[in-house]
Amino acid sequence: MTVTTAPAPRNQTPGKPGTPGTPGKKPGKSRTPGEGRMAAMLLSPTLLVLALVIVYPLISAIHQSLFRAESGLDADGFVTEGEAFVGLANYADLFVGESGRRFLNAFGNTTFFTVSTVLLETVLGLCLALAMNRAFRGRSFLRASILVPWAVPTAVSGLLWRWIFQSDGIANTLLGSEILWTAEGTASKLAVIIAEVWKTAPFIGLLVLAGMQIIPEEVYEAAKIDGAGWWRQLGSITLPLVKPTLLVAVLFRMLDALRMFDLPFVLIGPGKESVETLSMLAWDESNQLRYGSASAFAVVLFLYVAVVAIVFVKVLGTDVTGANRLRPVKNRQMRKATRSQKAEATR
Repeated sequence: MTVTTAPAPRNQTPGKPGTPGTPGKKPGKSRTPGEGRMAAMLLSPTLLVLALVIVYPLISAIHQSLFRAESGLDADGFVTEGEAFVGLANYADLFVGESGRRFLNAFGNTTFFTVSTVLLETVLGLCLALAMNRAFRGRSFLRASILVPWAVPTAVSGLLWRWIFQSDGIANTLLGSEILWTAEGTASKLAVIIAEVWKTAPFIGLLVLAGMQIIPEEVYEAAKIDGAGWWRQLGSITLPLVKPTLLVAVLFRMLDALRMFDLPFVLIGPGKESVETLSMLAWDESNQLRYGSASAFAVVLFLYVAVVAIVFVKVLGTDVTGANRLRPVKNRQMRKATRSQKAEATR
């Protein structure tokens, strides 16, 4: 009696784990034990820098917000100064008295500037992207000129617009009026919004333009054959396909606007109630050597920014890291590897 054994499938070594058709390793995963250690070694410098510039200052601010500078007299009648632990008293003071009034005013200004500027920048940036995406003579010059406001430093931009909004400046000359743009009131808010939108709208425009550049031209050609006009193409093709890029751009701009400090500080000046933001309030408190309350303002601002970021990422589905775009590609590779293994096993 002769016993014959079936030949092993091609590209398979019997008994060797990790080869196609054999148990021991999941399809599509080829990471070796040393790759994890190598990845940790390569990421350790970045994590160390992040710990030094983000984690340590945050922990230090939280610790400082639990103390308050106090002065008094010792047993010999000499004046003593130091810091006393007050717990959450600095946070409680954010909602009462003069400190609470300034905090609520700064919180409202910060929210108002963020919503108004980001909304206008999104609309204007989308219009700029649509204009730059069209083929016409001088398109390169338009793209280069749009970069100029974004390239100008914020402090220089503030000085430029302060000169424009002077009582005898260009703005009042064109309007034929004498509006006090850099004083208290609604005019100062409008001046900050105009200057901020002028500077940062190109940022959203350039990011949206990058998203438009990867849309295949065949999609628009097929839509034209089906009789879709420009508005139909915009609503059914352009906006849905650039939505991930647009959401990331809006997220970055909102996080930046929530921390607004230098533009209203240079354009309008410190101590102006109508344009005082949370960052300006924290700076003013620290300038008065009230580091405990200043740290409390900074921690609250950090929590505000963190909540906005979480809402955008979790609720609106903003793909900041690009993982959502890479996941379908990875799933297709996994399915392809599984099908090839099954085909090899049946031979």
